[in-house]
Amino acid sequence: MFEGFAHVWTPVVLASKLRTAPLAVEVAGTKLALFRDGRGGVGAVMDRCPHRGAALSLGHVTNEGCVACPFHGWEFDAGGACTHVPFNPGAKRDLLRTVAVPARELGGLVWIYTAPGRDAPTEPSPPEGLVRAGLRRTYTQRDWSTHWTRAMENMLDSPHVPFVHRATIGRDQSRRMTRDTAMVMRWIPADHGGRIAMTFDDRPEVELLEFHRPNIMVLKIPIPGKVFRMHAVCVPVAPRRTRMIVVGARDFARLPLLDVFFGRTNDRILGEDQAVLESSDPPEVPPPGDERSVPSDAPTLAFRKYYFEALRDSHA
Repeated sequence: MFEGFAHVWTPVVLASKLRTAPLAVEVAGTKLALFRDGRGGVGAVMDRCPHRGAALSLGHVTNEGCVACPFHGWEFDAGGACTHVPFNPGAKRDLLRTVAVPARELGGLVWIYTAPGRDAPTEPSPPEGLVRAGLRRTYTQRDWSTHWTRAMENMLDSPHVPFVHRATIGRDQSRRMTRDTAMVMRWIPADHGGRIAMTFDDRPEVELLEFHRPNIMVLKIPIPGKVFRMHAVCVPVAPRRTRMIVVGARDFARLPLLDVFFGRTNDRILGEDQAVLESSDPPEVPPPGDERSVPSDAPTLAFRKYYFEALRDSHA
């Protein structure tokens, strides 16, 4: 289960997609059925009934907040316990449970802990911009055909911005840079992962990017007197498929009608990255020494070190 991505909390999907029916979601090659339990919380179980293997996501959610199998109607709660077996009142239901994983809803996202069990050793620790009161948030979701590690290190990589994004967020850098322009990147370890400091030519050093383990980037867009954050979550789905979730958070321009503008902007920027990332070969990032690197690659090399030391060989 969750090969190469075990024992971590991660957002997996927008909470708005979880409505009255079970939702099929794949994370790191593991298929899950998400549903609302009887108290309005979130349940996550393996998307396979232990009876005859049918997908629980094709079933329905009962009034008691259990997911019912579409094949024979077996019911399971958010902890994986079997609560009802039609036609078999004497069934030993404690032997018929399915596999559940811990799930939470925070910041408009559904989070799971990528290991089986009713309890997790920790709770999710979202970046402040996802949960801070008083911020207006917009949500964008898109799938990319690449390994999540390529997507993640792209989000931590500033040197690509004036090239890939020269028509949007990299326009100013693209116009100012010359053949002799120097960009210095500095990785600063932090409890949540790391902060990234950058200097561009003779400008003062700024810290605009953060990495939150295992798969979240935060960009602090500098607007005097305002709060504007972009959060990019790179969710592993399969070896060549990544679910990109982008959440913008702001304390200005709060009118709901403006969400469309911010959402379209985020989608356009994601689209600029997508073609380049999907061309990466191999799709998964190799060990740090297997590709040529330069000093401005410090943040992506730090991410690769974390990935190979803490995640890649993990199994739930």
